[in-house]
Amino acid sequence: MTNNNHFIQLILLPVFLMFMTGFSGCTLKNADNQKQSAGQEKGDLQLTPEQLKDKIAGGWAGQTIGVVYGAPVEFKYQGAIIPDYQIIPWREGYVKYWWDKKPGLFDDIYTDLNFVNAFEIHGMEVPMDTIANHWANTAYHLAHANQASRYNILQGIMPPQSGNWKNNPHADDLDFQIEADFIGLMAPGMVNQATEIADRVGHIMNSGDGWYGGVYVSALYSLAFTTNRPNEIVEQAIKTIPEGTQFRQCIDDVIQWHKENPNDWKATWFQVQKKWDKDVGCPKGCYLSFNIDAKINSAYVTIGLLYGEGDFTKSIDISTRCGQDADCNPSTVGGVLGVMLGYSQIPAFWLKPLQEIENLNFEGTPMSLAKAYELSYKHAEKLILKNGGKVDSKQIVIPYQQAVAVAFEQNFEKTFPILRDRFDKSFTDELRYEFTGNGYIFYGNLVKNAKIDRDYIDRVSKRVGSEVFGLAEPNDLYVAQLEIYIDNVLDETVKLPMKNTSRRLEPAWKYNLVEGKHTVRLKWVNPHPDYEIRINDIVVYSEKPAASNLPLTNQL
Repeated sequence: MTNNNHFIQLILLPVFLMFMTGFSGCTLKNADNQKQSAGQEKGDLQLTPEQLKDKIAGGWAGQTIGVVYGAPVEFKYQGAIIPDYQIIPWREGYVKYWWDKKPGLFDDIYTDLNFVNAFEIHGMEVPMDTIANHWANTAYHLAHANQASRYNILQGIMPPQSGNWKNNPHADDLDFQIEADFIGLMAPGMVNQATEIADRVGHIMNSGDGWYGGVYVSALYSLAFTTNRPNEIVEQAIKTIPEGTQFRQCIDDVIQWHKENPNDWKATWFQVQKKWDKDVGCPKGCYLSFNIDAKINSAYVTIGLLYGEGDFTKSIDISTRCGQDADCNPSTVGGVLGVMLGYSQIPAFWLKPLQEIENLNFEGTPMSLAKAYELSYKHAEKLILKNGGKVDSKQIVIPYQQAVAVAFEQNFEKTFPILRDRFDKSFTDELRYEFTGNGYIFYGNLVKNAKIDRDYIDRVSKRVGSEVFGLAEPNDLYVAQLEIYIDNVLDETVKLPMKNTSRRLEPAWKYNLVEGKHTVRLKWVNPHPDYEIRINDIVVYSEKPAASNLPLTNQL
């Protein structure tokens, strides 16, 4: 496509957004009237096999469309709305463009598909440990709670401890939220069956709010089969989260603020920022503008669903413009809308570029979208029968389930960040650090000393277009061993593998110490001249929030 044509595509997109708002709204109204006339407001859900297949395919398609739409702005706007004049492109060939340029962009999809494959291989009753072992032996790059859990499992720390916040500082991150879509697709209309699967899968990599993000998403998808009203989907899905949790309070706030400002999503976005824009656990985001916490990103998903009013285009655009993880959030919204509307009702403008890659396998998997459509339908049939429904060649009857809240979990209780020390030092033997509080985390990593030239970068790094990141050898077998002493007592011995898929994200952390002065010492047991351990920052925690150091009045 020529540059002039590309420019025209960008200019015309806002016009298309306005046009599609009206188009999709008509589609929603007609579908909702059909549903009401069929008497499916409460009670068993009745669909033809073709309708169920259409909705499942719509979920996978919408999810993939959303992640590509948000690709160019992912984490580019941290704590800021993406302004209306910022064009987010979409055009013919666009999905294939990102497929070739950045296959890792599709991690939302291929991590989902990894779990689909686990259920296909091991059956619908596959236990948590089997799923965890399947998960830990994947070959693709992972980050945050996902990689922390993979490290834990490879070290023998199995779920739910692999996702527990004391073993996984990223436990409140949104990892499970962005890979729970498959659950609702295999449990259509059976919301409690969905949350039961979420319990088995989500505690592999998350707990607390991070787990709740996936529970909520799995419920959104499951309930999208039952109604064409996004507000009803949201209000029923949040009932799966216990009252009194921060996650429940955050989404309840969004629902209430939407009622107060039903025509101004930006007003609700600002309310979310004021109250909920704080990342406590993830050391990449704590004290900084980066926020990968599940609560706030689920809030952006909810904003997209409520203010998008069932319109596919409007919904994914709003959730993208909320910022932060601006590819994952519209991916969830697009998937939920894809279920609600069905594959056949996704506008061709969005669907045609996707169809170029439907039969191609995602990186590191034997799975394509076409296979996902097939397997999720197969798994849905099995779970419908398991839950007392009926399946035949003409009609599928899905038993109604009223949403029940899952167990109460809250991470980082009495664990408040009070200091981020920009440490920025490396060591090759040992490091001592003194602090006052009840916990700490060292943000850094094992690195290899080498001449950094283009040949070296090409050999050891993962390339994404013109970008290069991660100087860890993908297959380097060196494993550093650290002894961690707290107040001169050996607390634990940890391994720091250099191999990318085996790596430990942070060298050391500890929570829930007795409040007071502490000394932590990291002793490198087997130092090697080719490596060093780099500590970028140290976050210190306390059982009480930090008091402001500003004067109470303007009198100095």
